[in-house]
Amino acid sequence: MGSALVRSITSCNRYRLRRGILDGLLWKWSRLRHVFWSVITGSEIDANAKIGKGLTLPHPNGVIVHRNAVIGDDCIIMQQVTIGQLAEEDAPVIGSGVYIGAGAKVLGRVCVGDHARIGANAVVLCDVPPNWTAVGVPARPPPPRSRRPGARGFNGS
Repeated sequence: MGSALVRSITSCNRYRLRRGILDGLLWKWSRLRHVFWSVITGSEIDANAKIGKGLTLPHPNGVIVHRNAVIGDDCIIMQQVTIGQLAEEDAPVIGSGVYIGAGAKVLGRVCVGDHARIGANAVVLCDVPPNWTAVGVPARPPPPRSRRPGARGFNGS
């Protein structure tokens, strides 16, 4: 279901700006498909959102993406994720290769760097650097792992 929803959004974006008669009919057909899959999955992904190639929605139910949001290539977005704005701020910009866990919220004028990971139910309100993991409410880096004496890597070994 997730791939059908993403294909319908891609199709809407492909035909939206074209001007031929056939293109107009194809845009209406793709818009109808988008509405159908949005209702079936319970998702609210605006067809005007800028979504890169290779977006994966393994469980697309309850995913909400603001119309001004930008999502990079090869991202994975799990169920019940919200990518939206806070009050009058701009929508988030999500980099390429980002994983967003179930129930996470990315809100406001936030930039999530390439290959970052956002944990389940995290609330991201500030920028996330590339290759960084954000967890918690509000999201921050996870605490460092404690090492027991004699464990591999302890004391710089």
